[in-house]
Amino acid sequence: MKIESFKLERYFAEYEFSTKYLLSSSDCDGYSLEYILNCADTNELKLWHELKFGYTDSAGSLFLREAISAQYQNISENDVLVMSPGEANFILMNVVLNEGDEVICTGPAYQSLYQIAKDLGCNIKFWYPASGTTYFYDTSDLKRLITKRTKLLIINFPHNPTGFIPSESELNEIINIARINNILLFSDEMYHQLVHDRNSNIPSVCDLYENSVSLWGMAKSFGLAGLRLGWIATKRHDLIEKIVSFKDYLTICNNAAGEVLSYIALKHKEKFIEPNIEKIVRNKHIFMNFVNHNSDLLEFSETKAGSTALVKLKIHCSAYKYSEKLVKETGIMLVPSEMFEYGDKHVRIGFGRENFPEILNVWQKLINDQCY
Repeated sequence: MKIESFKLERYFAEYEFSTKYLLSSSDCDGYSLEYILNCADTNELKLWHELKFGYTDSAGSLFLREAISAQYQNISENDVLVMSPGEANFILMNVVLNEGDEVICTGPAYQSLYQIAKDLGCNIKFWYPASGTTYFYDTSDLKRLITKRTKLLIINFPHNPTGFIPSESELNEIINIARINNILLFSDEMYHQLVHDRNSNIPSVCDLYENSVSLWGMAKSFGLAGLRLGWIATKRHDLIEKIVSFKDYLTICNNAAGEVLSYIALKHKEKFIEPNIEKIVRNKHIFMNFVNHNSDLLEFSETKAGSTALVKLKIHCSAYKYSEKLVKETGIMLVPSEMFEYGDKHVRIGFGRENFPEILNVWQKLINDQCY
């Protein structure tokens, strides 16, 4: 299949490793190898020191799948398939969808969630939040999008880029809509458990709905994007068989070192997720003060989950032009909403980096010196 260029990733490729400040990253600062190993107990360290770089189980090594299944209520190790998150998404779309199928996806969205389906010849509909700076996904709008031809519903909560998370009752309503219409529900949960208030946490969809696939991994919640490991969890074993067969044409199996390091992080997840939440919340409050001080330029409503927010710019030019000017004059990279195909007056802000206050100080100097 021929697939459209990935706008967001190509934009990151231009600046991510060449500019000084990243203000739109969706991941948190990566933990070091030393940090991971210092978290490990004796048995976990033994796994690391005895590591051999042969092939691993295509489905994921049993010890890792057992650790993953322990993160869920109704999922066993046989309901888990380990691979990189992007690979999982790519394969799932290919084994589930056919040309002409109807797909509904939360929008704005990470491009791979809908682009693969689009390039397979599917009809894509977007479930957008209400307009404004306070984002909310109304299930009444979802119901209006569904037809008898709807085959797949794709959701992403906590949501990238808006930072929205539904309540548990709202999530159950989404699931009931899918169940009533016999629709496969694909839930991108890469920011699972990355909630700013633990009372706002929601269950994984795979624990609640038998016709669903949940995606999670090490990149966002755990701050271990460089491991390139994630997984799907589902009771649909027919899909697991198709996906693992398709995987034979791609990675075949996972990297052995990444599996052991992921296992250690899962066994000590509070040492990875909690510091990320603390950093995100701290930076979010700093940003709220920044917005209040620059209300002539920015509009922002407090988020409840995830590591990102979608912020409105009160400017006459496009978000893309503003972002290009900012990165050239200050070294600050922002992701404009054009990269999400969501108008031209918003930018994504990422709260997961330790140097966040420093970046805002640099931005503030430019705002003070120039008028947009």
